[in-house]
Amino acid sequence: MVKKSTGGNSVFQAQAMTQVLSELFEEVQELYCSDDVPWVLGYSGGKDSTATLQLIWYALAALPVAQRTKPIYVISTDTLVENPVVAAWVSRSLEQMALVAQQTQMPFVPTRLTPDVENTFWVNLIGKGYPAPRPKFRWCTDRLKIRPSNSFITNMVRERGEVILVLGIRKQESHARARSMEKHARGRVRERLSPNANLPNSLIYSPVEDWTSDDVWTYLMQVKNPWGYKNRDLLTLYQGASADGECPLVVDSSTPSCGDSRFGCWVCTMVEQDKSMQAMIQNDQEKEWMLPLLKLRNELDIKDDRPLRDFRRMNGNIQLFHGRPVPGPYTQAARAQWLRRLLQVQQGLREHAPENVKDIELITRAELNEIRRIWVIDKHEIEDLLPAIYEEVMGQAFEEPSLDEAECFSSEDLALLLDAADGDRVRYETVRELLSVERRHRVMSRRAGLLEQLDRTLARGLHENEEDATAFLMDQQQRLQQLGGSERGPLPALDIALVDVESTTP
Repeated sequence: MVKKSTGGNSVFQAQAMTQVLSELFEEVQELYCSDDVPWVLGYSGGKDSTATLQLIWYALAALPVAQRTKPIYVISTDTLVENPVVAAWVSRSLEQMALVAQQTQMPFVPTRLTPDVENTFWVNLIGKGYPAPRPKFRWCTDRLKIRPSNSFITNMVRERGEVILVLGIRKQESHARARSMEKHARGRVRERLSPNANLPNSLIYSPVEDWTSDDVWTYLMQVKNPWGYKNRDLLTLYQGASADGECPLVVDSSTPSCGDSRFGCWVCTMVEQDKSMQAMIQNDQEKEWMLPLLKLRNELDIKDDRPLRDFRRMNGNIQLFHGRPVPGPYTQAARAQWLRRLLQVQQGLREHAPENVKDIELITRAELNEIRRIWVIDKHEIEDLLPAIYEEVMGQAFEEPSLDEAECFSSEDLALLLDAADGDRVRYETVRELLSVERRHRVMSRRAGLLEQLDRTLARGLHENEEDATAFLMDQQQRLQQLGGSERGPLPALDIALVDVESTTP
């Protein structure tokens, strides 16, 4: 077996690289041929996952074709908001990998995973109104990365009973990673397979776990990529960026998020600055076209976004924190403006960026349709603003069928309603929602639940603004304290809570 390095030493110090690789190949072959459990290999396109895949590829290439019967699913999770340069690199790599694997009868099955449309970044931020992610409200990692990969692995376990997850994780990535790997190593069912605490019936194999970062680069620079990609081009991607490496395959919340690594989402607000994109732009004039992306990312990273957010939570309730309502989702106006800005950036890139990114798609048509559905159906914003915003920015009609809910009232009708409300947005939105709820139930065969929904709508529109809501709740809180011990008993509990303003959902 491969000798372990100690004290951060290179695995190539105790043995020559050829000997280390020879022993690793033997280990891979033995594990691969020992059963019919399928393998799933996490590939991000970064150095560690590339080295891991390359090792597995060469080890299996040494086997007779008749023994390469077990598929190895190479999964790569595309969040749809990846750094465009890295996303293009990974996409082309997967295509090349699939071609060469077929030509050489290798058992690799490259698979690109994406979040379900209801879980994408823009659907949550622009559609539902989730504020840009923060350390205490990191809603993105689970939806964009964990769920797609876990869903694939879970389905594989359901079909085959068990799966071996091959990861390019290394102990020297961080002290936390080293402690976690050592803990799981103590429960190994075989010498190199560790149990996965988060995904039942899946075992983890980490062939480069004892390698240093220098070991990885040494290997990649000295051994040719077997599916025809240039590892030196990968090195170029890393040059001039931050100290860490890649976005790992994220299968649980303990895995470091891309916010702390070199290549992550271009919209990431988990860090103060996107140093990787800044470095790419600074070091390569050909990448200056990404400046609008960096500008929009910085606009999302607003320090005080309270003016952009509703004073009510997503469900209409109001919660106090230090005497102020905890801000809820982005308002309709803010969400419409984020959509407008995103489409402006996309259109600008298509007009001025290099030919290889002329067809860049920052937001998909499926996402636009889901955002429109959320606005009109879930939020009762029957103005149906999305088609008009799209046509305004893109210069072409949004060629999708109208939603039934949006056909009930014309823009002139809604303008009259706003005028009748004397410009009071809360009053206007309350009446608008009441009309939408009533119409939706009118076309149903049974109108069960109508009164309850109307009650919730009226309760949501109880307060004119944040100041009115705060004064009311503070008064009720004082009355509760005064009457709590009286014979009359306490007043009914109100939705008042001391909560962490960043750790709760909108």
